[in-house]
Amino acid sequence: MSNPTNELRPLALGELIDRSATFWRKHLKQLFTLYFGFAIVTYILTKSLQLATQRSVVAMQGLASGQGDTETLLLEYGRFWLVLGGTMLGTFWLYWMASLVAARYVVPTQLGEPVRLSESYQRGLKKLGTFTGAYVLSLLWAVGANLLMALPGGLLAGAGAAVLASSGGTGGRVVGGVLLAIGALLIGVGVLGGLLWYLLRFSLLPPVLAMEELSAVKAFKRSGALLSGRVGPGFTGRVKVRAMILVTVVSAILMAVSLVSGLPALIIQFAYRNPLEPLAMVNNPVPQTLLVPAELLQVVGQAVFTPLGLVFYAMFYLDMRVRREGLDLERQLEESSDPAVAA
Repeated sequence: MSNPTNELRPLALGELIDRSATFWRKHLKQLFTLYFGFAIVTYILTKSLQLATQRSVVAMQGLASGQGDTETLLLEYGRFWLVLGGTMLGTFWLYWMASLVAARYVVPTQLGEPVRLSESYQRGLKKLGTFTGAYVLSLLWAVGANLLMALPGGLLAGAGAAVLASSGGTGGRVVGGVLLAIGALLIGVGVLGGLLWYLLRFSLLPPVLAMEELSAVKAFKRSGALLSGRVGPGFTGRVKVRAMILVTVVSAILMAVSLVSGLPALIIQFAYRNPLEPLAMVNNPVPQTLLVPAELLQVVGQAVFTPLGLVFYAMFYLDMRVRREGLDLERQLEESSDPAVAA
């Protein structure tokens, strides 16, 4: 007899979150084991960024005091942006890969076909090239979307800069400064909107690659098709609206948990310096012997709670398959035609 909690059917928003949380609680140990390695590598990347930032600040402080040269500053500045870009790309890649591996564990288990963690990792290795190709496609798509969203702010900021450059009066400088400030604000809002759009638009790409035999391009299109259109009446019947609400709720939960698990590291930093001071990390460095254990405690907390978000993406993928393709009816037909199940 099937477990009613695993029954395949279209789920309401609250049911989808509740089912994800229930699965996460029941499989907490397995999900922690699955994600911990990804969390450690992500920490190494972010720690490298932290140290690169500190070194760049030291170089800029030395130049300001006449102890360095411009060439050294430019070298450090370039190294910092290289590390920043690599960290962001690597962090997103690791998160989406973790989502793929988790989906390979969550979806079959939810369908009553449990798999070993090793099989989930093997799926990730098998799809490594395809996944990376789809990831690169998503980044190219995201660059275009971010440029488009930041375009109004960029035009306004450019107009403000032109006014400042061409005006010699006080009124012109005020107008130019206001336009420049508003333009910069709009650019920031556009970039933030582009990031949120990226997380939303490609949220189903890892589950698609985890469960379906598709090329990078086809998986890219498939994930977009699952998130397009509507699956019900009203405003919340639009798939992107449903996904936005659910992603926002789950993200808020994870952010709150992350803040709590990060309190020890934050307390240690406040004890040694004021984080609001621009040169605090240089003038009052925190001993790494204290900071690293506190940060590792935060990593453990993330390895416990972050899989809740990964489970949600897998559940949302499953719900879209049920609503759009009748996966629940298909499974029922398969079970009714199977002599062993019928018996």
